Amino acid sequence: MTAALRAGLFYFMIVFASGFVLGALRVLAIAPRLGDIGAVAVELPLMLTLSWFVCAWIVRRQAVPAEAAPRLVMGLAAFGLVLVAESAVSVLAFGRSFGEHLDAYRAAAAQLGLAAQAAFAAFPLLQAWLRRV
Repeated sequence: MTAALRAGLFYFMIVFASGFVLGALRVLAIAPRLGDIGAVAVELPLMLTLSWFVCAWIVRRQAVPAEAAPRLVMGLAAFGLVLVAESAVSVLAFGRSFGEHLDAYRAAAAQLGLAAQAAFAAFPLLQAWLRRV
């Protein structure tokens, strides 16, 4: 399981850093023109495509077995880290309370983002499953 946890950490780090950059672009350049939902709709395919390829690269590099348990550990570890990091940025950088951060998930754009994060978490297992098909 150590390889799976390490893979989850690396998967999180690369995708979160990329998402931070794309998120800044989304908020500053795209959202003023297209609105929040439109901006998220532009960003999500890019983030999900990037996540898919990063996941495959990390799985190979860290030799994560194609069995369900290690792939679930990798995806859930990365997902948990994303949720913690996103909360920390919301609270520490934007001055929101944790309750305000959770309330933000009521917005459709945030729900789309959360759905994409769930897909991101499922990619390690999905890639193992597709490899067997």
